[in-house]
Amino acid sequence: MELLTKAPKGTVDLVPGATEKWQAAEDVFRSEAELNGFSEIRTPVFEHTELFLRSVGDTTDVVEKQMYTFEDKGGRSVTLRPEGTAGAVRAMLENGLYNAGYPVKLYYLTSCYRYEKPQAGRLRELHQFGVEMFGAAEPVADVQVIALGLGAFKRLGLTDVGLQLNSIGCPACRKEYHKALTEYFGARRDELCETCQSRLERNPMRILDCKSPVCQEIAKGAPKITDYLCDDCRAHFEKVQELLTALGIEYELDPGLVRGLDYYTRTVFEFPSKSLGFALGGGGRYDGLVEEIGGKPTPALGFGLGLDRILMALEQQGAEFPEPVRCEVYLAAMGEKAQKEALVLMDRLHKCGVAADCDLCARGLKAQMKYADRIGAKYTMVLGDNELEAGKAELKNMKTGEKVKISIGEGFIDEYLTAATAQDDLSF
Repeated sequence: MELLTKAPKGTVDLVPGATEKWQAAEDVFRSEAELNGFSEIRTPVFEHTELFLRSVGDTTDVVEKQMYTFEDKGGRSVTLRPEGTAGAVRAMLENGLYNAGYPVKLYYLTSCYRYEKPQAGRLRELHQFGVEMFGAAEPVADVQVIALGLGAFKRLGLTDVGLQLNSIGCPACRKEYHKALTEYFGARRDELCETCQSRLERNPMRILDCKSPVCQEIAKGAPKITDYLCDDCRAHFEKVQELLTALGIEYELDPGLVRGLDYYTRTVFEFPSKSLGFALGGGGRYDGLVEEIGGKPTPALGFGLGLDRILMALEQQGAEFPEPVRCEVYLAAMGEKAQKEALVLMDRLHKCGVAADCDLCARGLKAQMKYADRIGAKYTMVLGDNELEAGKAELKNMKTGEKVKISIGEGFIDEYLTAATAQDDLSF
């Protein structure tokens, strides 16, 4: 029975008190995305497994170790999404979003699923804010996407987020780079972990992303991709840097940054948190992915930010969050007739945008007032036979104790608003 009252390992409940903070952060991301012309997309929580095998890459940790894959009752292999990009590409193609013209700009707030060891900021059910842009090949698109992410961090008040930048080139220049990596790592094959030994022949770049301390140490001396960029990729990368400088965006070049997914090309980047010691997210170009999934050749780019980590960073910095919406007025009732009237008045307040509540648990008056205090109600109003007969009741300010009589008939809403405004204590 204990299992029934505990969330699965690697998952957490977001309960009142926490959800308001998440909503505040999500509102910032939505706003920043829409300011930049992005529209929201929502895709299924599971997709055909083949979609992730072809897009994410069969030599990545995500595919080799982390995907939640299973057969449905029809014998089809499906996978809970481990990241948001592949589903967004599939949805863009299936729904013909490109027919409205390029660029297609999409954003999402979504959950993803990866089977890995739970740790701070890394859960098996993780939450992401992501943006995807299709049809824009120019370096200015890279810079807009990067600036969008940094702009959101700034609005959230995260002051220690940096930008690490690299280019991993295109398939043409990576061909020579793979040869150099194979030669370098091949000389130390026996020292590599078992996973990286298998990657050596299939995709040696994945060794650069290995989490094994031994492989990480070996990788420090590996050839750098920036020494192998073709003229076009080098020019693209230099232009990205020029435009970032024009916007006053500081960055650090990291020739070892390759990202953990195979679909990336050219520009890749991460947003490291200096205080937490790990990245809050990252992204880059994936100019070959749309064609790989079945569309026409289409340049594309985007990023994914870890909301779990971002909320950790906000908490650590002592960020201020908006106060949650709380009860404006609590209608305490004594007797069946008063309870009915309280329900009617509450409904009228709701229709005017005022947060109101009344007793739902058949409590006595004293218990109702304690409850009103516990939920932080700004005002209370007691309704009983005398109030119903007189057509008036006392509105009490719970902070000052001030009371004022107002009508509970036709003029209720106007008199309530007037009384509350007069005390300069109304917010709804």
